[in-house]
Formats: sequence, structure tokens, C-alpha cells
Amino acid sequence: MSTPRGKSAANPAHAVVEPAATRVRDPRTGRSVWLAGLITNARFVGEDTLRFTLSTTSEHTQADRDKMGANLRRQLTQVGWKGEVVIDQAVKSAAPPADDGHGHSHSHSHATPKVKKADPVPGMSGPGMGPHGGPIQKKPLQGVRHVIAVASGKGGVGKSTVATNLAVGLARLGHKVGLMDADIYGPSLPTMMKVQGKPFANEDRRILPLESYQVKCMSIGFLVEEDQPIIWRGPMVMGVVRQFLQDVAWEPLDVLVIDLPPGTGDAQLTLVQAVDLAGSVIVTTPQDVAVLDAIRGVEMFKSLNVPVLGVVENMSYIDLPGGERMHPFGQGGGQKTAERYAVPLLAQLPLDPAVRAGGDEGKPCVLGHSPAADALMKVARSVAIKLDL
Repeated sequence: MSTPRGKSAANPAHAVVEPAATRVRDPRTGRSVWLAGLITNARFVGEDTLRFTLSTTSEHTQADRDKMGANLRRQLTQVGWKGEVVIDQAVKSAAPPADDGHGHSHSHSHATPKVKKADPVPGMSGPGMGPHGGPIQKKPLQGVRHVIAVASGKGGVGKSTVATNLAVGLARLGHKVGLMDADIYGPSLPTMMKVQGKPFANEDRRILPLESYQVKCMSIGFLVEEDQPIIWRGPMVMGVVRQFLQDVAWEPLDVLVIDLPPGTGDAQLTLVQAVDLAGSVIVTTPQDVAVLDAIRGVEMFKSLNVPVLGVVENMSYIDLPGGERMHPFGQGGGQKTAERYAVPLLAQLPLDPAVRAGGDEGKPCVLGHSPAADALMKVARSVAIKLDL
């Protein structure tokens, strides 16, 4: 079998086609062919053939159709599809039916459809937009007041450390908190929260999250062996993120903290499309290469209309025994990022052995007393205030 098929999708073939088709533009309108509703009748034929129809209008030239078809094949390869692709072509005399904003299309043979502007983020479906151009019907998370994301532009900056300590810090403040590990390829929550075991389903067939330090936890690390590599393509990752959001019995929660993988890829897009985010926290380190990637993260959330609650600069300094403060990775990167986007600098965290030890031992440092613990509790308090908890 050449592809994972998303279990949560009503049509499994859509889980493969959607991430590719959202990146392909209709040369006549500038919209993605997925959002414009040009992709229809997607299905699997046999084990290794993906087939769908590219529905265009008489306004499109054959060169337009050939270009879109070639781009679709290329993007399908990039999202991990290795099987055959069969694209049927259908030509309609009128423009594609317009969406009424409620997920219903209405075709009028003499009506002139309104052409919407191109999506705000090149290569990605617009925030809140569904596959036919109307708003995505986001399912609210039952009993969850706020959902926030902790993100970074690159790996190795301590994003998961901030996410786990933020979640435990909020719980210490008396709030009901959940922590979802959306880093499917590198799950660290089981180790950092010192929680093991297999989650069970309740009588409603919803997954019961495990609990540690009064925080409800969910991670792919609970479902696979510790040394098992996770070799999945993008559509499968997107399906798991959706399942962790909608099929886990999180309620009741004041806030669900989501530890995103580094970068600006499928997991981030899936999250924004599936649930309304109350905000995001961006983690960086002071050096320029990390700051540049952090800026990409801020720009992504800004483009997707997700508020940035603030920036956390990790590994900012070391306090030496003689009272001197050393900045091994440079200085001021987090401050510059915060000032550039007029968002708060929530904390500058020291390079503290207690933080490393807490992560390795599964005891988040906010449970103890240290400069880093105090700074991370300050982050938790700031986030609680911004969310009006």
C-alpha cells in the first residue's frame, strides 16, 4: 500500500488530494483549485491508483488545464503519494457554482459567479476556508474554553520544554489544563511529563487522555513503542492531529496547550483549519538563525489570523559563579522579534541545568525553585491573564 489513508476523513482520498490541491492555483482566478471546488469525485482505484476529476469551465484553455494537471501531479508527489494519478477532465459551460457560505453550492445557468480573491497564504488554504470556498465548519472542542499553540520556526530551541512547563505552570495556578503533543515524528511528552501507558476509550468511543501533574496528556508516543520510528507521510500526520483534537475526551478544560512540531507545515495548517486558536506562543533562542525562523513562525500565525500572545527567548544567558552574566548564543534576538511585531517578550530563560534535568527526569522545572522556574511561572501567569482565565 503506497499511502496512509486518513481515518477521520469522510472520503479517505480527500486526505491525500487536499494538501496537494490547496497548493495549486487556478490561473484564471488565483484561487487554489481545492478551494475553488475544481477537484471532484476523488477516490482510490485498487491499491495504488488515485483518481479524481478536474472540473474546469469553457473560460479555461487547454494550456490552463495541462498546467493545473502537471502541478497537481507534482504536489501529490511532494506530499508523499507514490502511486499512479489519473486525472479526468470535465468542462462546464458556466463557471463553477458559488458557495453560499454554508457549505452548499447553488448553480444558476445565467448567473455571473463572484470571484473571490486569492488565498492570503501562498501554497496554503486560507484560514477558515473549506474545500469549496466557504467557511470550514470547525468543530468546537467540547468543554474546552481556550486552545493555544506553542511553536518555533526551527527545532532545538526548547519549544517542548516551554510547552510542558507552561501547561504545568497553568495547572499550578489552579486551572484545568490539557497538553497535546502534535510533534508526531518526535514525541517528547511521555518523557518530559513522566507518563507512560496506553490510553483507553470511554463508552462514547472517545480516547481518555493520560494524566500527569494534574495535566491531561495525549501523544503519539503513548500509541507506539519507544524505539519505533514513525515513518508517515503528510496526510497521515494531518489525520492524527485532527483525531487528537476531536476524538479525545479533553473536557472539562480551561486551556488546551498544543506543542507543535517545528516549522510551518501540515500540522500547523491542520490545526488552524480544525479549531479556533485563542493564540500562540513563539519560542526562540537569541542567535540570528533561530530568530529568522521565529519570524517565519510569527508571520505564519499572523497570516492565518491567530494572535501571538508573546515570545519566549530560551537559553538567553548563564549566570557565572562570580556574578558575571554570559550570553553564549548572542543577545537580544527575542526582544527584537517581540518589538518588530509589537507583542510581549514573555521571558528570557537562562541556560539552566535544572531545566535539562527536569526534562530528562520527567519533572518540569516549574515544580521546583530556580531562576528558570520563576521565569516560566511568569510566562504561565502572563498567558492566563491574556486568556482571561
